Amino acid sequence: MSYCSLCNWETAIIQGGTLSISYGKDSLACIGACEHLGWKINRIVHAEVWATDTIPAELPPMVEFKKKADRIIKERWGIEVEHFCATSYAGVSNGKVTYEDVFYKTMTKGQFVGAIKGFPMAIGQWCQALKLNAIPKFADNTYLGIAADEPKRFKTLTGTKLSPLKEIGWDEDYCGLWCKYNDLLSPTYTDSYRGGCWFCHYQGVEQLRLLRRNYPQYWDLLLKWDADSPVPFKSDGHTVHDYDKRFRCEDEGIVPTDRTFRWDMLDRPFQMSFFGGMFNG
Repeated sequence: MSYCSLCNWETAIIQGGTLSISYGKDSLACIGACEHLGWKINRIVHAEVWATDTIPAELPPMVEFKKKADRIIKERWGIEVEHFCATSYAGVSNGKVTYEDVFYKTMTKGQFVGAIKGFPMAIGQWCQALKLNAIPKFADNTYLGIAADEPKRFKTLTGTKLSPLKEIGWDEDYCGLWCKYNDLLSPTYTDSYRGGCWFCHYQGVEQLRLLRRNYPQYWDLLLKWDADSPVPFKSDGHTVHDYDKRFRCEDEGIVPTDRTFRWDMLDRPFQMSFFGGMFNG
């Protein structure tokens, strides 16, 4: 172990640090790693994102899991997880800046003066700042959930940004086992839906399909935003309404689901239905 690494250990043991968690397996497993290493955890923090004033950015199963995880952490390690959200961004300042707040923010400069921001563009995605600007900076060390088998991420580590997982040698698989054993494994690892924001423009077709099927109230809100946005939902120009039309055609059996989908299928649904019936009959 190098002299620099020894110094990091000493400051972690004596001064402690702040652990930022996403509720994923790696960040939660840092709690166990710190316990084994003897590293002091001064606080545990989480960046919360909200869709609206009353609707979280994450789906209900994940919201419930976070509450459960907070209870377990408080009971076993005596630490209250602190939740922070952005309070000021893009000219919007209040106790909680939501995705919808910034979405409807009117631009005051540039070539799109007077227009609302709408969905984030592929370049310069404003939504990321809602999470990055949420947690205040603390004076102590920062503990990061970088696993021992993620060497490409080690460049993020410094004298004050430490990875207990790297130091103890826990890889991603072991982190998952630790979370499962401690009843802290997120439902995103066991269920079919993705983690993160339910309105994320990067999510795949199956996730959008599940959102429409299982959470119609969220889907309706996404359709409303889509109608108001000057920016298309997807970087290829497709909108939420495009996906809604696709899914409706799938539900009605107009568009086949047993072969590769092409968007031009939606331009001729009746022909597809007619000829499909002929060949299948």
